[in-house]
Amino acid sequence: MLWVIPRVIIKNFKSLRGIISRLMQGLLLGSYFCITSAYGADYGTGQEPVDLELVLAVDVSSSVDEYEANLQRRGYIEALKDPEVIDSIRSGPLGRIALTYIEWAGEQHQIKVVEWAILDDLESANIFSDKLTHSPISSAPSTSISRMIDVASFEIENNNFIAPRLVIDISGDGPNSDGRHVQLARNDAIKRGITINGLPVLSFRPNPNGFGAPSAWLGDYYLKNVIGGENAFLIEVLGFEAFSDILKEKLKREIRGTSEIALTIPNTQQN
Repeated sequence: MLWVIPRVIIKNFKSLRGIISRLMQGLLLGSYFCITSAYGADYGTGQEPVDLELVLAVDVSSSVDEYEANLQRRGYIEALKDPEVIDSIRSGPLGRIALTYIEWAGEQHQIKVVEWAILDDLESANIFSDKLTHSPISSAPSTSISRMIDVASFEIENNNFIAPRLVIDISGDGPNSDGRHVQLARNDAIKRGITINGLPVLSFRPNPNGFGAPSAWLGDYYLKNVIGGENAFLIEVLGFEAFSDILKEKLKREIRGTSEIALTIPNTQQN
């Protein structure tokens, strides 16, 4: 019998270029709000203002077995429809965020499961969650966190939205094993004003590849190599069985963009 208790780490990783980039985004967004208010329509940038652009990057490498992948997918489906998560979305100045869901594994495997969409109420969250419910879960060998960060950065810079906060939310059960060094990708994203948060998952089930369970130092690896940017943080998950409840808390913190984390998750037992 094991008590699963989340470990939370907050890290402020700022660069001068990243700060300047975010200031410019804020000025642009403020100007856009004024134009939109005056004309009552999209005008000028052609981009739709939201409080947050968020990429959900979900590990489907072959170390994640079918049971774990289903728990992970169900966790996202439940979390996005959670009333407190919806309240967090509505709490922003505009009361809406832009969201996309991408599955990733090795350097050649990044699949956009759900396209960019606006979430601003329960109905829009249900629509997004329903798309997840009816989409198959992919799987592929290797783990390229660096390539996922690069792809997510491209997605943020080439969508139809504009926001003062840009976030990549990465869940995974292992370190980078494919592609360029993850710190290089992480640092490039930070220079673009993007924050990277982490949800490292330590599963105690036998690895499908026969290599054993992920190392207990995965959270420290994410802290050193993966997360970064303004108010970056990670929550370490001990077991996919605890994934759903912890993800809800992570999304609430992530969407509100505050530096405080209040975890009220009941301890979860794993046999």
